[in-house]
Amino acid sequence: MVFNFSNNNQKQIAIPGILGGMGPRASIFFEQKLLETSIKRGNKSDSEHPVWISIAATDIPDRTSSLAGNAPDCVPHLVRYGKLLQKAGADFLVVPCNTAHVFYDRVQPQLDIPWVHLIESTVGDIVKQHPTVTQVGVLATSGTLSNSLYNSYLLQAGLIPLTLPVDCQLQDEVMQAIYSQSWGLKTTGSSTDERVFEVLEKAVFYLAERGAELIVAGCTELSIALEKMNYLTIPVLDPLDVAAEVTLDRALAPLFYPEPKMEVAA
Repeated sequence: MVFNFSNNNQKQIAIPGILGGMGPRASIFFEQKLLETSIKRGNKSDSEHPVWISIAATDIPDRTSSLAGNAPDCVPHLVRYGKLLQKAGADFLVVPCNTAHVFYDRVQPQLDIPWVHLIESTVGDIVKQHPTVTQVGVLATSGTLSNSLYNSYLLQAGLIPLTLPVDCQLQDEVMQAIYSQSWGLKTTGSSTDERVFEVLEKAVFYLAERGAELIVAGCTELSIALEKMNYLTIPVLDPLDVAAEVTLDRALAPLFYPEPKMEVAA
C-alpha cells in the first residue's frame, strides 16, 4: 500500500513498526519526536504524517536484569512482538530502547523485516554531523555499558568512548535515577524529580572533565531528562532524534514529477 502526501511531494513506501513499552514513557516520547520531526519536514495536517504501528510491550523482561541473569531471556519476547508488528503490516522495526539492542543479533535473524539499529544509526550520525568530535561520552544503563554496546560501534568509527565505570558509585546513582521506585524516571510519570537532574549533571561533568566533547543519551529514559537540561555546557545527542529521522527517511520517498516539456521554435 502506498500513501501519497500532497505537501512535500512525498509518498510513503514503508510502514514503521515501533516496538515500545521499554519503558512506556520513553516509547511515547519517541512517538512525540517522530511527530515533531514530521512537522519540521513540512507536514501540517493529519493525513500528511506517515502511518506507523506501535505496540507497548510492557511485559518484556527488564533488559539489564535479563542480561545479569536476574530475569528471563528477552529474546523470545522481542521476537514475538516483532512478528506481531510484522503481521500487522509493519515493513521495518524501530525499538526505542538502547539496551534491547544487545539482543539484536539473536532477534533479527528470526524476523522477516529489518530492525533499524539505534546504536549504529547514532554513531553514523555523530560521524556525519559532528566530524570534529573525537571523544564521546555515553550515559547508559549498566547492561548497555557492560556489553560495550556503544563502545564497539564508536571504536569501529574511530571515536574514543568515555563511560562511567560500571561498578562506581556515580553509575549506581545513574541507575537509581532510572529505576528508583520513589524518584526514578520509570516511576515518576510525566514529572522528573530534581534528584535525577542532580545525578545527571554530576555524570555529565565527570565525562566532560575526562575529555568528552559530546554526550550520548544511551538510555531512552535518560533522553527524557537530558532534553530538559538545556543549561549543560556540552552538547547532548539523543539517539531518539536520530531514530526519528531514520524512521521518516525509510518510510517516505520523494515523488518526482517530469519536467514540463519546453516548446521549441520552428
